[in-house]
Amino acid sequence: MRPARILAAVAALALFLPATAAAAAPGLAAYRSLPGTAWWSDGHGTHVAVDDTVPATTVSGLRAALGGRGQVVHEKGVLRRHIAGADPFFQAGGFRCLVGFNARAGSTFYFLTSRHCVGAVGSTVYADASATVPLGVVTTVTPGWDTALVRYTNTTIAKPSAVNIYPGLAPITSFGTRAVGTRVTRSGPSGVRSGTITALNVTVNYADGSVTGLIRTTICSQPGDSGGPLFAGTTGVGITSGGSGSCTTGGVSYYSPTVRAGSAYGVGPY
Repeated sequence: MRPARILAAVAALALFLPATAAAAAPGLAAYRSLPGTAWWSDGHGTHVAVDDTVPATTVSGLRAALGGRGQVVHEKGVLRRHIAGADPFFQAGGFRCLVGFNARAGSTFYFLTSRHCVGAVGSTVYADASATVPLGVVTTVTPGWDTALVRYTNTTIAKPSAVNIYPGLAPITSFGTRAVGTRVTRSGPSGVRSGTITALNVTVNYADGSVTGLIRTTICSQPGDSGGPLFAGTTGVGITSGGSGSCTTGGVSYYSPTVRAGSAYGVGPY
């Protein structure tokens, strides 16, 4: 083959082959919805937390795609939504979660909780596992935030604007946001525990879908905590969505901002 033809053939082949191995590797966008990951950004770049389900080869590819624009950190266990409860409510079938925060609009009383804790709009939740004592009706769900609003229909159960801290009640007088580094407290069946906020506006890719705009904390969580309250003093900060690890081995937890849900649903503490 003549040199001119050889050069033409090489040029044509170059149209179909990457110039380098790096060009052949997946870009960062290919990993954005990867189950078992949580994403957030700050002034130092993009941060990605990976749980135990993400293969080592995938983690290597993710690090390569990030380059020097951020970091990958490992979280113990599996990122999952949590179901069970204390100050519980129940779906038909016995699934149990926590009331996050009581709230109201005018004279109508509601509570905020996690979307994955309830059924469809119009379904009933119960005060007991055998589903014989109706508690309320689901009025609004927002899957992308993992939040839901339930209207109380039971008029005999007390509904204080407070959080159970075992023992006693901690009053909640407002919904608000808190900065990274703020100390916050979670209450639930695994105990009353405190830690700090480590990131805001986090996207978490659970196995069954993604949730955006979450708060990340150093507080451990485990099944039984979903829907429950995250607070700082008398301010309601977040609604428990999920986490990784456990309170035995250590872990982290994620919360949907209470102020976002309260504003969207038109309800607040009292």
